[in-house]
Amino acid sequence: MAEADQNAYVLEDQIGYLLRLAKQRHLEILAAALSDVTPTQFATLVKLHQLGVMSQNHLGRLVAMDAATTKGVVTRPRKKGFVQTQASTSDLRRLDVSLTADGEAFVLAAIPTAFEVSRKTTDALIPTAIVSDSEGIPKAFRF
Repeated sequence: MAEADQNAYVLEDQIGYLLRLAKQRHLEILAAALSDVTPTQFATLVKLHQLGVMSQNHLGRLVAMDAATTKGVVTRPRKKGFVQTQASTSDLRRLDVSLTADGEAFVLAAIPTAFEVSRKTTDALIPTAIVSDSEGIPKAFRF
């Protein structure tokens, strides 16, 4: 790589770096607003609220987690009384997961806060014209 090319690479202009900053900002805001659950726990609770009872494996796929991670993410809200698990009636190898009344109440109360978290996250972004650098990476936001 030529000297000029190496100097042209600016970390702060790279999409991965910008996405990581946005994610960090979002997680900080979410943790402050919803301290009872982690972001992945909240995602599972919301998906259960939206779709109802489902297998633990299916829930994990819907929120982009592998089976082992899903098991851990489901266990913690279960200990808080937000979800319950039971053997599937159609396939005894499966574990079905559903919200409890407390879990449903938590999600309903948390949804307005989650909308506010999203607003605060996007407020921290300054939209700019969508342009591409020489590598074709879109730069839609700046902090």
